[in-house]
Amino acid sequence: MTLEKSYPIKTVLLVQDLEFGGSQRYALHLLEHLDRELFDLELWVLRNGDDMAPMAIATGQKVVFLTKDSRVTSRALVRLYSRLKKERPGILYTITPVPGIWGRLFGRIIGIPAIVTSQRGYKGQQYESLLWFLSDLIIANAEALKKSIVKIHGVNPNRIAVIPNGVDNDYYAPGGRPGDLHPTIVYVGRLVEEKDPLNLLRAFKQVLEKISEARLIVVGDGYLGGRFLRFIESNSLGEYVTHIAGTRDVRPYLSRAWVYALPSRSEGFPNAVLEAMSMGLPVVVPMAGGAAEPVEAGVTGLVVPARDPAALAEALVRILSDAELRNEMGLKGRERAVRHYSLRQIVKLTENALLKTSGKC
Repeated sequence: MTLEKSYPIKTVLLVQDLEFGGSQRYALHLLEHLDRELFDLELWVLRNGDDMAPMAIATGQKVVFLTKDSRVTSRALVRLYSRLKKERPGILYTITPVPGIWGRLFGRIIGIPAIVTSQRGYKGQQYESLLWFLSDLIIANAEALKKSIVKIHGVNPNRIAVIPNGVDNDYYAPGGRPGDLHPTIVYVGRLVEEKDPLNLLRAFKQVLEKISEARLIVVGDGYLGGRFLRFIESNSLGEYVTHIAGTRDVRPYLSRAWVYALPSRSEGFPNAVLEAMSMGLPVVVPMAGGAAEPVEAGVTGLVVPARDPAALAEALVRILSDAELRNEMGLKGRERAVRHYSLRQIVKLTENALLKTSGKC
């Protein structure tokens, strides 16, 4: 590959908001780490929701809030169309579902040279059968997700590249992890239906029957927060469960844990699992979408059926009760995260995909 006079390519990353979430974190990784000699980057945001805005600004790249409205309004869409028409980026990369709809439609009408779409979960694909042909490339973060998109929406598989999530192994490092004195489980993620946090609470109740000193730390927010807290109260779990609001730095909570649990019923390729593995934690994940793809079952963690609290509890008890197994899985998980999912590798794969799609490679 040789640099041409047309570099860097003006590239817009379009997201709905900067609330805490895996897709937003992915966008910020690209904003910070894509090669600035190749890509002239801007991040455009459709609406308010700025939990991660300081992190975006800290990258030194241009961040544009099209509106500060609480939802995506017609004003945001008008401003998006006008700005795309005026600035005409060489690459438009839509991330999160709403940008995937309007960004593709407007980009194709205006004549943006390369339109790339991120698919990172099963939610928000209701229009994909009608929209996929507007994308020059779809980047899915899991093989299972690619298969689903092809099967359900009839997408041409040649238009889909699978690039998994990456993790900053230096930032998420196990060095000096003290661990909690109590056998501690941690979950980091949104309190929403597809993540199934109540499944985790039901499983944890069963864990307590076997390990009475067990503890659970949950880090995250979401529309199921009220039901989540009511379940804790009605089942007298307040002494055993610690709930932390969404935060930019989850490492202190991962450091306290003995095992990471993901209770989801639907997943793409979970960032939080990679972060836990990178910090040397064994993981328990469900057979749901691409949730198990980063895990070597029985080596770096355990894989259980989705929506099965008894199976989840049994796996957690097994790991909490066996220090040798726990430590070995943690070491192997760290090795796997470094070998296969380092942020540097994933960013390079993304750069190559964007350049190939734009015709510059």
